[in-house]
Amino acid sequence: MTDKKIALVTGAAGGIGTEVCRLFVNNGYKVLATHRPGKEQQAANWLQEEGLAGQDIKLLALDVADHDATAEVLADTLREMGHIDVLVNNAGITRDATFKRMSWEQWKEVMDTNLNSLFSVSQPIFNQMCEQGGGRIINISSVNGLKGQFGQANYSAAKAGMIGFTKALAAEGARFGVTVNAVAPGYTATPMVTAIREDVLDSIKATIPLKRLATTEEVAGAVLYLAGEYGGYVTGETLSVNGGLYMQ
Repeated sequence: MTDKKIALVTGAAGGIGTEVCRLFVNNGYKVLATHRPGKEQQAANWLQEEGLAGQDIKLLALDVADHDATAEVLADTLREMGHIDVLVNNAGITRDATFKRMSWEQWKEVMDTNLNSLFSVSQPIFNQMCEQGGGRIINISSVNGLKGQFGQANYSAAKAGMIGFTKALAAEGARFGVTVNAVAPGYTATPMVTAIREDVLDSIKATIPLKRLATTEEVAGAVLYLAGEYGGYVTGETLSVNGGLYMQ
């Protein structure tokens, strides 16, 4: 049990997830950072490498694609912690292929991790937030969920589904003081993106009105805003952080 606000972050060790965890810790939250079961040493190494070891952060083994296991772990976690005030659904994978060549496995893996996990992770925490009279849920979508992307029919469908889920759950949660929002990043300077060949990266930047990638801190800052004091009157919204890449 703790009097601090508690934030649970899935996909915590990714580029965006790491900065979300760091910002929450730096702003006085206790953070539950999830990792895949069996990756305990890798997760401990991540804490050490990112300078988060010894801070107010706890590792939580959670396979978000396994509904039954997730329900059991989160029930135990809620009993132990007493409350979760912020949920950041950030877990995501890609299995890119043109739709003509995409396998069922590639489709299903992305759907299970990126979209079906929203049900498994959010439902027990949402129910607890409604009972306690408040909470914040922030779902990390993508610009490709808004505009689509060649070779990413699975990923784009999952991220678009996340936005519909966000709006529907926001409508249900409003009377209980639970806000639900999405953040839709564009190209962000995560290790995976910055490892792209320089000429390809330059061509990507050329398509962005601001002519640069987002920093992970900028995306994490949007999450912190929606979780914090000044984001309390925002719900059912998708906050695009994409440098103007997809203007409506």
